[in-house]
Amino acid sequence: MLDQTTEVNLLYDFYGVLLTAKQQKLLELYYQEDWSLSEIAEHQEVSRQAIFEAIKRAQVVLSDYEAKLGLLAKYRERQAKIQQLQDLLKDIEKPSEVETILTHLLELD
Repeated sequence: MLDQTTEVNLLYDFYGVLLTAKQQKLLELYYQEDWSLSEIAEHQEVSRQAIFEAIKRAQVVLSDYEAKLGLLAKYRERQAKIQQLQDLLKDIEKPSEVETILTHLLELD
């Protein structure tokens, strides 16, 4: 469940602005504020099943955006490359050069 929560939150960070206001609110309540489906349903005055289905649809929309645009995948690739470079730079003998390079790499975040 934690992996799914992390994945949805990352997708939301990249594509949340492309969702409807209602989808944004539901995902925020469920994933970021940790409300239960029942709590959201009571707050929205709809059934728990309606909330469940709306959240699932929003997740599908986020996944579709990722499949088409790939922003999260590109972000993860960049992070992995940055980490590899940081690991390689630790082996350089001149610490002043390493610090300069690391500073520039961290600016890529």
